Amino acid sequence: MPPADKDQIAATWARLAGGRMRVTAIEVLALLLSLLWIGTSLIVLLGLPPDADAPPDPWSFAAAVFATVIPVALIWIAAVTVRAAQTLRDRAEDLQQSLAALRQAQLAGPQETATARQDSTGQRLEELTRLVRQIDLALTAQRVAAADLSCDAPPDAGGDPAPPGAQPQFDLEPAAAPAAAGPDTLDMISALNFPKTVDDAQGFAALRRALKDRDLAQIIQSAQDVLTLLSQDGIYMDDLTPDMARPELWRHFAEGVRGPAVAALGGIRDADMLARTTQRMRQDAIFRDTAHHFMRKFDRLLEAFAPEASDAELSALGQTRTARAFMLLARVAGTFD
Repeated sequence: MPPADKDQIAATWARLAGGRMRVTAIEVLALLLSLLWIGTSLIVLLGLPPDADAPPDPWSFAAAVFATVIPVALIWIAAVTVRAAQTLRDRAEDLQQSLAALRQAQLAGPQETATARQDSTGQRLEELTRLVRQIDLALTAQRVAAADLSCDAPPDAGGDPAPPGAQPQFDLEPAAAPAAAGPDTLDMISALNFPKTVDDAQGFAALRRALKDRDLAQIIQSAQDVLTLLSQDGIYMDDLTPDMARPELWRHFAEGVRGPAVAALGGIRDADMLARTTQRMRQDAIFRDTAHHFMRKFDRLLEAFAPEASDAELSALGQTRTARAFMLLARVAGTFD
């Protein structure tokens, strides 16, 4: 609650507490009327001629006392009633002001929270944008390198040009391409998890090595597209804490098992994330096509990787951002139903 609202509420209750002891015009008027009535009664009673022959009558004295006291009591009852009504009216007005201040504070609280949340989301989006830009540069460099290799002409075997009119000689022997070793398992898993930050040198090094493999580069590009689209709705894989599935379930899924038998792979329990992803999947055709394309690529990767992977490697794969995105999308798409 803002300090100004707290001060206003405190001042209101101070006025309520202090207002009970104030002497107002109502009390002054009641006191004057009481004195006037008592004075008039004394003048009337003392002005009556005494009756020497009549014995003292206690009833007459009591009647005179009641005639003096009861009107005074009625005056003060009326004064107290009017003062109570005024106090209640003032208190109601002050309480309305306090409620208005509390209502404004309650309305301001969610706005401040939403502003802070937007700032945090903006920072994460900015960081993610920088990270995506770095990954895009790596992907682009990989494509350019592949294009350069395919367009390079074979070097001339001889230094002298062919004589005019001579029949050109073609080397029909296939050139022995150097055997390119694919990325190891650690590089693949690190690449599928993507670099943690723009300063993650080891993560980018593993990503560049993994991008040399054509099939792995496609799944990385597809996963990057999905993660970027999910981030637009504030869905980040780092915020998900899925139930980790046993390695044998990944093996069963790679063998083609679907439905409740492998439902534990969809270990995403965050209802809000699931609801937002489901809504995006239904309303955005581009997101839906990108998600299904990504899931097909991940299926093929898992089919090739699972038979040769150890349990520890399958568990590490299941903890990557790419695998978490697959768990989320596959559950929304009904793969485990």
